[in-house]
Amino acid sequence: MNKVIAHSLFTDFDIELFKAGKHFRLYEKLGAHLIELDGVKGVYFAVWAPTASSVSVVGDFNYWTQDEHLLQVRWDSSGIWEGFIPNIDKGTLYKYKIKSHIDGTITEKADPFALYCEKPPHTASVVWDLSYDWKDEGWMQKRKNHNSLDKPYSVYEVHLGSWKRADHNRFLTYLELADDLVSYVKETGFTHVEFMPIMEYPYDPSWGYQLTGYFAPTSRFGKPQDFMVLVDKLHQAGIGVILDWVPSHFPDDAHGLGFFDGSHLYEHPDRRKGYHPDWKSLVFNYGRNEVRAFLISNAVFWLQNYHADGLRVDAVASMLYLDYSRKDGEWEPNIFGGRENLETISFLKEFNEVIYANFPDVQTIAEESTSFSMVSRPTSAGGLGFGMKWMMGWMHDTLKYFQRETVYRKYHQNELSFAMTYAFTENFMLPFSHDEVVYGKKSLIYKMPGDDWQRFANLRLLYGYMFTHPGTKLLFMGAEFGQTSEWNFEQSLDWHLLQYNFHNGIQKLITDLNQLYKSQPSLYEKQFINEGFEWINYSDHQNAVLSYIRKGNEEEESLVVVCNFTQVVRENYRIGVPKKGVLKEIFNTDNLKYGGSGVENHDKLKIQEISYDGRNYSVELILPPLSVTVYSLT
Repeated sequence: MNKVIAHSLFTDFDIELFKAGKHFRLYEKLGAHLIELDGVKGVYFAVWAPTASSVSVVGDFNYWTQDEHLLQVRWDSSGIWEGFIPNIDKGTLYKYKIKSHIDGTITEKADPFALYCEKPPHTASVVWDLSYDWKDEGWMQKRKNHNSLDKPYSVYEVHLGSWKRADHNRFLTYLELADDLVSYVKETGFTHVEFMPIMEYPYDPSWGYQLTGYFAPTSRFGKPQDFMVLVDKLHQAGIGVILDWVPSHFPDDAHGLGFFDGSHLYEHPDRRKGYHPDWKSLVFNYGRNEVRAFLISNAVFWLQNYHADGLRVDAVASMLYLDYSRKDGEWEPNIFGGRENLETISFLKEFNEVIYANFPDVQTIAEESTSFSMVSRPTSAGGLGFGMKWMMGWMHDTLKYFQRETVYRKYHQNELSFAMTYAFTENFMLPFSHDEVVYGKKSLIYKMPGDDWQRFANLRLLYGYMFTHPGTKLLFMGAEFGQTSEWNFEQSLDWHLLQYNFHNGIQKLITDLNQLYKSQPSLYEKQFINEGFEWINYSDHQNAVLSYIRKGNEEEESLVVVCNFTQVVRENYRIGVPKKGVLKEIFNTDNLKYGGSGVENHDKLKIQEISYDGRNYSVELILPPLSVTVYSLT
């Protein structure tokens, strides 16, 4: 006798939306839900498995016995199996045992909508709820002021498993991070943190980018409510939370989404579209309505239930192109003969439309490494609809330039100035992410040329240039104090380095750059439009000097920025300026407290009526070695 009671949370309208791919809160219906039915407490289960001939719930409550608790298939051809099992409670372990119509295949799968998972390497789903008393009302009501495109946006990218570890190399818990990480991010002045994927994943070396539990924060660091505490504490400290989101691919682990009901349910059935050769993983079928609804529901879930302030969408380029990492013959052109994946483009547009319609005060950020146009432009104008896009070209060109010995930089200044030819074609975020400090690429400090002093001076210069360049900012953990070793996901950052002056100086520099960025409207109010930037001189190749003006809404708040990319101190260096008045140095990466040499412009500098750089007025400066100096113009 079946021990499952017939019950459904679905209305006919739910099913209609699901089939059409327009149900964007599927997590309220599918999955395991603690309910009370006719006075009896238990769990309602629902799972999508259209090619199944039977689906049973197995778990610790029935000794993992197949066919003892059989779900019932709906009559509406939705492919959903459901039912209520009385007298089981929160904390119950379970999976779905699925017999397929296809060759009698049997699979045993974790719940795609599970709210909590067993700690890896165990793979069962856990019955759970999302009850939590949030205390971040102040942040949620005002977060539009923090998330707007005309506000400062400085992101600290964090891998929770290796930011800091306890004794014996133990992970810190979400609750421990809610103390240590929150206070650290607040002290260093970042406006947001971005967590590398925290959704459940089976394999540590994947860094979280191979997901099996799309609706469950990883149990490595604690329970779902513990992660809520971390987000809550960040919000209470005035810090936004961006989650790394991976709709691009998923692993083929036996308990995961792959071959779920004996068919290619979530992945595209054509291996040319359904398998990723780089990551040996499966690719979602973006043309299937129910899969689109699953993914968009997942994005909505994290924004709704975990109060996330944004989603950084991973590997967008791999989704956009049919021939991405594929050789001739391994891909098929679209119906127009092109290489663009039209189903993906449609999906990404719909994803962004749904997110911004429901959460107008968040941001979606695309990690897109090609020249695909209008990634961060509205879908109404033909764009993909993202709020921002990573400026990968700027990152590559900048690091290429900085790795050059200073004596050769005069021949390559265009590697820096070229970025301004396209800087305002998208809403760009400037990233120095985890990808730049792994797999033999070296840490940022060891990308810099010269002796130790020059390395640190170059790094300070790099950061000063980054924070005064148009666009929002992202810095991977450890870079803010000059981590010397490559990132290792299996151990803590090298916090002991902060006992040394140069490393401590880098941390002070980042703290002050964050403060400069947040306190100077000219650095953020027009960071995505060309009216916010004006060259003074980009052609002084011989001296390897760049000078420019950053402008906000008020002319009197404009800043003059001068970058000296060599270790030569340049006295009586003249630049043109737009008006009479005085310059006052307000920031200098060569300051002694940062580990610099202390060359400064101490006094207010009177602007002279001498034509220079194509302007009627000019001023003489002292340029410190390997430095960025910033001046107010009054």
